[in-house]
Amino acid sequence: MEDLKTRRRSGRDRVGRDGRRASRGARVEKSFPFIERKIPYFDYLNESGLELIERNADILLEEVGIDFLDDPEALKMWSEAGAEVRGSRVHFPKGLCRSLIQENAPSEFIQYARNSDRSVIIGGKRTVLVPAYGSPFVHDLDQGRRYATIEDFKNFVKLAYMAPGLHHSGGTICEPVDLPVNKRHFDMTYSHLKYSDKPLMGSVTSSERAKDTVDMVKLVFGEKFVDQNCVLISLINVNSPMTYDATMLGSLKVYARNNQATVVSPFILAGAMSPVTAAGTVTQILAEALAGIAFTQLCRPGAPVVFGTFAAAVSMASGAPTFGTPEPSQIVFVAAALARRLGVPFRSGGGLCGSKLPDAQAAYEAANTLQTSAIAGVNFMLHTAGWLEGGLTMGYEKFVMDCDQASMLSFLLGGMDMSENAQALDAVREVGPGKHYLGCSHTLKNFETAFYRSTVADNNSFEQWQADGGLDTAERANVLWKQLLHEYEPPKIDSSVDESLLDFMARRKSSFEDRDY
Repeated sequence: MEDLKTRRRSGRDRVGRDGRRASRGARVEKSFPFIERKIPYFDYLNESGLELIERNADILLEEVGIDFLDDPEALKMWSEAGAEVRGSRVHFPKGLCRSLIQENAPSEFIQYARNSDRSVIIGGKRTVLVPAYGSPFVHDLDQGRRYATIEDFKNFVKLAYMAPGLHHSGGTICEPVDLPVNKRHFDMTYSHLKYSDKPLMGSVTSSERAKDTVDMVKLVFGEKFVDQNCVLISLINVNSPMTYDATMLGSLKVYARNNQATVVSPFILAGAMSPVTAAGTVTQILAEALAGIAFTQLCRPGAPVVFGTFAAAVSMASGAPTFGTPEPSQIVFVAAALARRLGVPFRSGGGLCGSKLPDAQAAYEAANTLQTSAIAGVNFMLHTAGWLEGGLTMGYEKFVMDCDQASMLSFLLGGMDMSENAQALDAVREVGPGKHYLGCSHTLKNFETAFYRSTVADNNSFEQWQADGGLDTAERANVLWKQLLHEYEPPKIDSSVDESLLDFMARRKSSFEDRDY
């Protein structure tokens, strides 16, 4: 019997040949800049339940308060806005945060891409699918788990650029640990701008790095355009429970004051960073989000902002985070409804999983969270593709498997075609009872666009699958990501803009020493 590596190698050779032959006759998936939702929202909680959570969040804001650590400016701004400041803790009068948000924050906004055809609308009945974010490790079947490099980072930017189901280039797709901590943001931002023309996310690991990101996009879009339009969106995580730290506040202020979007996201592992109940957790999420979203409007009224959540549960047996379970789904459904009531866009995950490999656990946990987020009405779906090991690892095979799922979501959210052609009465009349539809006129007219065709699933007979190498889904995905990178062609970028970016990076990098923090 062939060993596993031999089986993979011979199978990949066959899959590569058969894949190229099949692709010539396969359906070509059209790429859209974002998904237009045409199905209703799923109302998980009734009106009285949502109102109760809103009242309880107001109680938390007023009685318990939110810590704004090591930022005297933020505390002064809150005091002047009418909040009560005690040390580093801010207590909010009922309705203060909500009024700041509803009077100023936009309900939707455009994030402009370098290629205007790829600009996205965030909010309303749209969904923007975004790669995973923040992993220090990467994984593939050939080399296993290892620290990520800038080459891995570039690879994932290229894969996201080529994925029709993803609408965004993302941000820190993986941490390039081969570069100094205090300088790697230059190379990450440049990679997004150079190797993709989809929208991107900015650096948030310090206010200086946030400013560098803003300065770089000004070289691409122009200073005036950036001041008046959103070209960046950046993730501001709440240090739950009930705390904003100086790093996140510093980056938030830079982006909001430059009219760039922030995603204010409580980062919750329920049972450790919030109560063990879904209702208690979503109440805390709402309180934390209200404070941060309102603060963006103190920085610059009208600055684009997104209500974000990241909610998982910890195992009460081990303390480890879990994914794809019912309670986080409940939280996403309810938080999405609360965001719509507040009048701002909503963010959540994503293809989340706790698995270390692109296996069955990874697939079903990711599918659960992707479907939940889509049905709930998420506008900005971070962590759509690539997430492994609770976010510690970005997986090459998992990335293309998730991209396949992402493309399916556009069909789900697009609603059912009810045109005369879709009603297919002519087909039923032609075929009649007891026959088949394979050769009828309607089938021949529609077969090229009929039904979603997976890029990684195998639906052939056992004998054909065995003849093709007997590969599982992860092994087929291994072939696919390599093929995609081999076929990658970079989008055009103006040479003078490219030179300006490189010159800016060189000057800034030479102005301070390398640091690993």
